[in-house]
Amino acid sequence: MALDWMPRDNEQKNHMLHTDVHWGTDADAPCVVYEKRPLKDPKGNVQEGLYVAWIRLNNPKQYNSYTTDMVKGVIAGFENSSLDRSVVAVVFTATGPYSFCTGGNTKEYSEFYSQRPDEYGQYMELFNHMVDSILACKKPVICRVNGMRVAGGQEIGMACDLTIASDLAIFGQAGPRHGSAPDGGSSDFLPWMLSNEDAMWNCISCEMWSAYKMKAKALISKALPVLKIDGKWVRNPQVITDKYVEDGEIVYGEFKTGEEAKEARALVKEHQANADFELLDKEVDRIVWTFANLFPGCLIKSIDSIRMKKKYFWDICKNGNRHWLAANMGGEAFLGFGAFNTKKITGQDTIDFIKFRQNIADSRLWDMEMFAEVMGSPKE
Repeated sequence: MALDWMPRDNEQKNHMLHTDVHWGTDADAPCVVYEKRPLKDPKGNVQEGLYVAWIRLNNPKQYNSYTTDMVKGVIAGFENSSLDRSVVAVVFTATGPYSFCTGGNTKEYSEFYSQRPDEYGQYMELFNHMVDSILACKKPVICRVNGMRVAGGQEIGMACDLTIASDLAIFGQAGPRHGSAPDGGSSDFLPWMLSNEDAMWNCISCEMWSAYKMKAKALISKALPVLKIDGKWVRNPQVITDKYVEDGEIVYGEFKTGEEAKEARALVKEHQANADFELLDKEVDRIVWTFANLFPGCLIKSIDSIRMKKKYFWDICKNGNRHWLAANMGGEAFLGFGAFNTKKITGQDTIDFIKFRQNIADSRLWDMEMFAEVMGSPKE
């Protein structure tokens, strides 16, 4: 008797949640580009029917900061990759040699979301969904850091499973300096990854760390050179890449200072536009091939078991943080993002913090007159 109710070979259902309406091409910037690249073995042979999903932030003129529509594109990319049976792994990266992501688009924040707390709260629902989509993706996620990873860019990067970085990349937070708090993941993830005091300093100081310091602190997997000068790979000349002690502290990974730093910056500026990501991409390919040669079910169970530790505090904090970040759009965030957005007019990207604190000490009303006193004046 034929068992018509039994499953049939090669019968498939479409589990995709999103169409390509959320993605664009290089010409559509700002947007997210979603691409399925064929899986290749170490000899370059294509493995039929298997792919690596590349989710690329494409807003290079604004250092790949994400607009509201781009957040939707990232969510769509991760959710479709998660449900695509042909995808082996996801590579999360960005366009160009200068920036992976500098967080939310400050122009959009300043000119639309400032003083619209409810609107920003809705935006934060999308942001939280973006982080959730990374942490819930049923494929391993590699963050391919092609340049600076700062603020919200640092947070969505740390939500990924592994990070392989250009050694020219810098990493850090910007919140307390620009009117926000690193509550998009950093304040949840870093206490798991660093000592309590390193986590504290990294969150609040807005100090930028080099890729080598990030590697030394075990916050990324590898930092690889991307400058090729006269046919030879050159490590980031702006950073101390040999270990030595100065004033009782190991200074490996710290940025150089003085005339040495000035010369190094000039060298990087001369060559960074032509950065060569060959070594970076070879390492990404090596990791993807490792994933491809593991049982997929056992692989993602193991990954989820590790992710769970980051996800625990993210899940219990994200909703409360969403509400605070929304409310803050009527106060310090209004000032912080406004200052950053008008830096071409004033010549500075921060407020006068001392004057602001003095006004608070005097119990001044938080009104436009008080705000005007601490914002920069137009350049002559």
